[in-house]
Amino acid sequence: MKRIALVLSFTVAGAISANAQPTMVKQFEDWGVYSYSKGGETVCYLLTGPTTKQPASVDHGSNFFVIGRAPSAGYEPQAIMGYELKPGSRVKVAIGDKTFTMFTRGKSAWVLEASREPDVISAMRSGSDMTVEAVSQRGTATTYTYSLNGVTAALKRVASCN
Repeated sequence: MKRIALVLSFTVAGAISANAQPTMVKQFEDWGVYSYSKGGETVCYLLTGPTTKQPASVDHGSNFFVIGRAPSAGYEPQAIMGYELKPGSRVKVAIGDKTFTMFTRGKSAWVLEASREPDVISAMRSGSDMTVEAVSQRGTATTYTYSLNGVTAALKRVASCN
């Protein structure tokens, strides 16, 4: 199951890069729903950018929080950074009083325990903002705040995307 999720993650990350031509489906407050075609199938995902970045004195590049959807695996949250993450490091996600741990590879991070992905989505639906803490390959501790306004409507749209 996790292998399917990782394949989806790399597909979504590839769509965000210049390799694919994603199209905006609809904007839901701070979250956008996008789609692209791969192998004759429509792939949909939602994403947002951070509202704050710390420390302010460093170049963060382009950062996103993405939620992809695999038919058999459900929703998959992913943090995509504009820089390489410290190998072997963990990313901490805090939503209200709930915290989640993500493992890292390259510029991306995924929920460490796939069984907790629905918990992350549930917390996002009921929260107002989300904080993501990461460490760059250079050892810089970074913190991002993401608005959760519109995430529930965007998740509903992705569920019916085709």
